[in-house]
Amino acid sequence: MPDVLDRLVGQASAAEQVRHHVRRPVHAYLLVGPPGVDLHEAATAMAAALQCPDAGCGTCETCRRVLEGVDADVTVIERAGTTWRVDELREAERVARRRPLGAGYQIVIIEDIELSVAGAAATAATLLKSLEEPPERTIFLLTARDLPAGLETIVSRCVVIRWRALSPDSLVGALEAEGADPAAAQAAAAAANGDLRRARVLVRDPALAERLAGWRGIPSRLSGELSAVMGLVDEIERGLDAAMAPLVAWQSAETARRREDEKAVGARATPRREIEASQRREQRRFRVEEIAWGLRVLSEVYRDRLVEALEDPAGPRGTSRARSSLVALELIAETHRRLATSMDEVLMLSDLLIGLASA
Repeated sequence: MPDVLDRLVGQASAAEQVRHHVRRPVHAYLLVGPPGVDLHEAATAMAAALQCPDAGCGTCETCRRVLEGVDADVTVIERAGTTWRVDELREAERVARRRPLGAGYQIVIIEDIELSVAGAAATAATLLKSLEEPPERTIFLLTARDLPAGLETIVSRCVVIRWRALSPDSLVGALEAEGADPAAAQAAAAAANGDLRRARVLVRDPALAERLAGWRGIPSRLSGELSAVMGLVDEIERGLDAAMAPLVAWQSAETARRREDEKAVGARATPRREIEASQRREQRRFRVEEIAWGLRVLSEVYRDRLVEALEDPAGPRGTSRARSSLVALELIAETHRRLATSMDEVLMLSDLLIGLASA
C-alpha cells in the first residue's frame, strides 16, 4: 500500500529502513546524504511517518499537517548564519523538553549538523547533552551531508540512515512521467545533481541553456583586467537572480494550493510567517546549489583542457596549460568548500575569477 515515504523517488532502501524504525523508534536518527539529496524532504517524510497513527499513510490529517510544516509537535530549528551557534542549539533543547500537544511525539529537526557541531566545539557539547538526556516522547531527526572527523560521538548516539543521490536517468524518468519534454528533462537532470525538486524547477526554466553556456564560456573571457572580472561576476549574479524566478513562481502556486486545501477542509490557515520562512530556506538552498552547479560546469571545462594538454604535452603551451588547468581545478574546489561557510557571493566569485585569470 502506498505511504508517505513513496514520495521520496529513488530512495527505496532508505525508505524501507524508516518504515522499520517508525514502528518502534529510538530517540535520535541521523539522515546522511550527498549534496543533491533533499534531506529536508526526507526528514519531513520521516516525521510524518512517526506522527501518523498508521505509520505514514500519506492521506490523513496528521500526515498533511506535518508535510505542510504546520504540525505543532514537529519543529525545524533554524540557524541564523552558515554555522550553528550554542544559543540556537539550546533552543533545540528547550523545544525537546516540551510535552507533545498531540498523541504522537515531540520531533525536533536539526539540519546540517556537520556545520561546526564536531570535536571539542561548544556546539557539539550542547547538542550531545540534548541527545544523551531526551524526554521519553521526544525524537531528534538530524541531517548531514557528510560525517567529518570529530562527529563520531554525536553519530554514536543516533541511528544512521543513508540516502543516495538520484541518477540522471532516474531524474529524467521522473520528469518525463510528469509530462516534461524529453530534451528539457535531460538538461534539467544534468544540472540538478540528483535533486528531484531542483530538477522540477529547472525543467520549467527557459534560461537554463543560457546559464550553462555562460559558465562554460568563462575561461575564454577571462583577462587580467579587474573590470572584466567584475563584469563576469555581475553576469553570474544576474543569472542567479533569474534562476530563482521559476522557484519563486512555483512556491507562490504551492501557497495558493495550500490555502485552497485548508479552506476546503476547514483547517486553520498556516501563518504567513511560517510559509515565508520555509520558502526562504528553500531559496537559500537553491541558490547555493545553483552556484555549485556552475562550479561543476567550470570544472568540466578545465578538466577537458587538462586532458588535451596531457595528450599533447609537446604541443603549443602543452605543459603550461596542464599546469594552469590543475591550478584552476584547485581554485574551483576551494570555492566549493567556501560555499558551506560563506554566503558573500560577490567576494567568493571575485576571488575565484581573479585566481583563474592569473592561473
